[in-house]
Amino acid sequence: MELAAIRRRTLPQAPKGQGGPPSRDADGMAIAAFVLGLLGLLVMNLVLGPIAIVLASLSLLYGTKRRGRALLGLALGVADLAVLLSLVLADHTVSWGLGG
Repeated sequence: MELAAIRRRTLPQAPKGQGGPPSRDADGMAIAAFVLGLLGLLVMNLVLGPIAIVLASLSLLYGTKRRGRALLGLALGVADLAVLLSLVLADHTVSWGLGG
């Protein structure tokens, strides 16, 4: 299915006289994806990484004005999972800490 058809089906319809659909929610999702992806590098990357990826993807799908921030959130979400994978391979455990 083509991306334009998916957007037509999933985007909320704007009331008459207001133009296109609101992008405020998409902008908020882009910011949230960036913040959660950044925070996920430090703590809870198993949870925050996938959430950042989903929020960034939805934000891009809804057509955010903050495309760079959404792409950064997507990249940070993937980096969260990469950090988790490298730590799991190094320690053979899902939990990790900075102390000795």
